[in-house]
Amino acid sequence: MRLQVLGCGDAFGSGGRFHTCFHVAASDASHTGAFLIDCGASALIAIRRFGVAPNRIRTVFLTHLHGDHFGGLPWLVLDGQLVSGRTDPLTVAGPPGTAERLPAAMEVLFPGSSTAKRRFAVDVVEMEAGRPVEIEGARATAFTMRHPSGAPAHALRIEAAGKVVSYTGDTEWVEEIVAVGRGADLMIAEGYTLERPVPFHLDWATLKRRLPEIGPKRLMLTHMSPEMIAHPPDGYIAAEDGLVVAL
Repeated sequence: MRLQVLGCGDAFGSGGRFHTCFHVAASDASHTGAFLIDCGASALIAIRRFGVAPNRIRTVFLTHLHGDHFGGLPWLVLDGQLVSGRTDPLTVAGPPGTAERLPAAMEVLFPGSSTAKRRFAVDVVEMEAGRPVEIEGARATAFTMRHPSGAPAHALRIEAAGKVVSYTGDTEWVEEIVAVGRGADLMIAEGYTLERPVPFHLDWATLKRRLPEIGPKRLMLTHMSPEMIAHPPDGYIAAEDGLVVAL
């Protein structure tokens, strides 16, 4: 398994980075069962830049319904319909409210697009915290986080091909983060600031204090503010657009 960072920026493009999007696939050569974790507004641009085959993305797992985490879905769907000739179904697994918010976003951006005839299905699975779902060989469990977004905000723990990748999404510290990342092959965590508290976001100092309890094999920080981007990594992988990590 390999994970490629397609986007690791915050909502405001700090450092010129794309919005949040992680691509997970079986290997460099095979994208069978490939999935995305979040699909921010700039995701299709990043997909093109880094040479990812959009039609081989079978599932998109969403942490929450802010534009920098799910706003790229209308473009991904329309690309499959109008450009890439998609025929395989696309599954979108997100928090409660996804089935309503996705067509609403499509109608705002491209009126009529949510009901247009396609050669592929877009299947929406709404995930409840604590109830695992299995999609295309991946088992995903959602955990409740604290980040208002008009719908529940989740962290995700995803098991695929014998590996575990976990992602906090955007959140301030909550105790569930320990279970999200415990022993994961790769834990991806928001590291918005170094120490400065920001409501509903996670700072590195708080996470670092709790790392011994979590014990991930590797840790990657993402969604960083300018102060964190400028901070030399200390015990973590600093996410960068295009970075590839073997799982």
